[in-house]
Amino acid sequence: QVQPVESGGGVVPAGGSLRLSCAASRHTVNPMGWFRQAPGKEREFVGAIVYSGPAYYADSVKGRFTLSRDNAEKSVVHLEMNSLKSEDTATYYCNTDVRGTTGLGSWGQGTQVTVSS
Repeated sequence: QVQPVESGGGVVPAGGSLRLSCAASRHTVNPMGWFRQAPGKEREFVGAIVYSGPAYYADSVKGRFTLSRDNAEKSVVHLEMNSLKSEDTATYYCNTDVRGTTGLGSWGQGTQVTVSS
């Protein structure tokens, strides 16, 4: 199984920006994506990107978050988060095989994003 490793979380003021990265343990052609889980809530889909580049997003982040993907060697996916809101506070998880809005592949350990108001 392809294992993801997330990085880039932190604390940012509301309205700020943050960039998360997910590096797969090896090259993969599967769609990769991000999910998030806030305290007391279920894990939810954030966005996913296919091998050739097109991405799709949850309505809650559309227009604010942007995915990009680098397949040069291993597969690396970046999540650029802009205009962050307090409701974006969550642990963000990468998945190495996303079909629709479901993560079928391996999960990373997660990276914490905290948006301070």
